[in-house]
Amino acid sequence: MIDRHPARWRILVLLASAELLGMSLWFTASAVAPRLQELWHLSAAETGWLTTAVQLGFVAGTLTAAVLNLADVLSSRRYFAGSALLGAAANTMLVVFPGYESAILWRFLTGFFLAGVYPPVMKMTATWFRSARGLAIGTVVGALTIGKATPYLVTALEGTGFAEVVLTASGGAVLAAIMVTIGYRNGPYPFERRPFEWNLAARVIRHRPTRLAIGGYLGHMWELYAMWTWIPAFLAAAAVAGPGTTPGWTIDLIAFGAIAAGGAGCVWGGWIADRVGRERLVNLCMAASGICALLIGLLFGMSIWLLAVVAWIWGFFVVADSAQFSSLVTEVAPPHAVGTALTLQTSLGFLLTMASIQLIPLLVSSVGWMWSFQVLALGPVFGIASIKRLAGVAGSRVTGT
Repeated sequence: MIDRHPARWRILVLLASAELLGMSLWFTASAVAPRLQELWHLSAAETGWLTTAVQLGFVAGTLTAAVLNLADVLSSRRYFAGSALLGAAANTMLVVFPGYESAILWRFLTGFFLAGVYPPVMKMTATWFRSARGLAIGTVVGALTIGKATPYLVTALEGTGFAEVVLTASGGAVLAAIMVTIGYRNGPYPFERRPFEWNLAARVIRHRPTRLAIGGYLGHMWELYAMWTWIPAFLAAAAVAGPGTTPGWTIDLIAFGAIAAGGAGCVWGGWIADRVGRERLVNLCMAASGICALLIGLLFGMSIWLLAVVAWIWGFFVVADSAQFSSLVTEVAPPHAVGTALTLQTSLGFLLTMASIQLIPLLVSSVGWMWSFQVLALGPVFGIASIKRLAGVAGSRVTGT
């Protein structure tokens, strides 16, 4: 079926813009982590918890949503808007009540409420697209990626402090809630809605095609957030070890580019997946990003611009396939459980990211930056194996629509 509704592209722009603004909350503390590390006298592991706390909160939020079927029983528009407002409030508390211990709490709550900002938008987008669903969801995830990178861009601006970074992100999330409340309505391809079921999440896990799609996503997530979290620190350390002197604002811009490059990657990935198939696209991206994980550490201490190129290529491919795992779930999961399946997928994926995020500083302290990122390549190996099995399951739709 070809998408023909004249409003679909306007709705896609609306949702992508709202997702960019809403998800800018994610890395607000991480973007200014070097300043907070000095101000609060934090260790590398404690600094890592500024991101890990968000992941943990997101896991708690998505698990709660999955058990309660929130994405399938609530209005997606109201669920998104309310979550974005609560996330903005929790993020603002970083400025109102500064300090490391309280920051961990506010970061956790921010992640908890972002569970209502990320998965619902993918379902909302899918109600407007069938034939171009990969491109559409890829565009939304691309916007999400740029949104997560935005705090690094704000940090690079001269004279910008901790409060400005935090409040800019909170203001963006409030604007996102207003945009979706006023401008969004469900599309011509709504998913079936059923009453609440306690065992719906368990039934989703028992569904083999959905389980295999989630398995591919887990391999992808093992790599993604550890890369996003630690690539700025890696670049900063490499600049010190390398030739010449690199200004701090340059490192911030390179770090922004390494994450934001994924925005273009997601749109490209969605466009390609709708033409050659999701299985081919996600396996290509995981192979490319795995190679980058193996290679980039070996360049530590060399030209910062050589590292920048590899980091940007890695950033492009490491998330270019992300939306396609979500697209796969919308296609292979039972129609009445799509929202819960998406929520469960993201919950398990983000739970896994906490391990890889905390693993990297342990490796850095023992073997150094040169040999620390290679462990992330294990994720693509696992993910490729899972998607190959999914491609062989009769009736699974991994080749696009």
